[in-house]
Amino acid sequence: MSQKHRVEIPGGIFHITARGNAQAEIFRDAIDYLEFLRKLALVVAEARWLCHAYCLLPNHYHLLVETPEPTLAFGMHRLNGRYARWFNRRANRVGHVFQGPYYAEPVSGDEHLLELFRYIALNPVSAGLCSDPAEWRWSSYAATIGLADAPSFLTLDLARSLFGTAGLRSFVAAVLSQRPQPA
Repeated sequence: MSQKHRVEIPGGIFHITARGNAQAEIFRDAIDYLEFLRKLALVVAEARWLCHAYCLLPNHYHLLVETPEPTLAFGMHRLNGRYARWFNRRANRVGHVFQGPYYAEPVSGDEHLLELFRYIALNPVSAGLCSDPAEWRWSSYAATIGLADAPSFLTLDLARSLFGTAGLRSFVAAVLSQRPQPA
């Protein structure tokens, strides 16, 4: 079976996801999450990406990345490869960490971009890991809305230009208020 051709768009914005092999956990504890973020910071610098949002969950992750230069494949090869080697060494295991190649969807317009900011923020809520996305430590959401310090690799300009200072929080809260509450 042939590999799907990856779109490389200078100045493109991509929603990127990768999942653990057989939906297994790729982040088992804080050390795993922190190491992935450390590797993400290195790749953002090396590939000259702009990382606008991220969310790490136990068995997958989401990134919202802009590529001023066509370096998506280069950066993803480094990120997933480095993390997989590190994860396997730490767990004293061999084999695939990720289930197939990463998924990268080009952002198709402003409405799509707005929805992706919300979708990525709400992922830990949808997974039942928290009730408020600002509570999830392994997401950029709290930093983007000003409730936590932003890691050095996170670019806040795009989100803040789209939503202002409180707009993203209101945009996300609009969906949260429509969800059924547990009894």
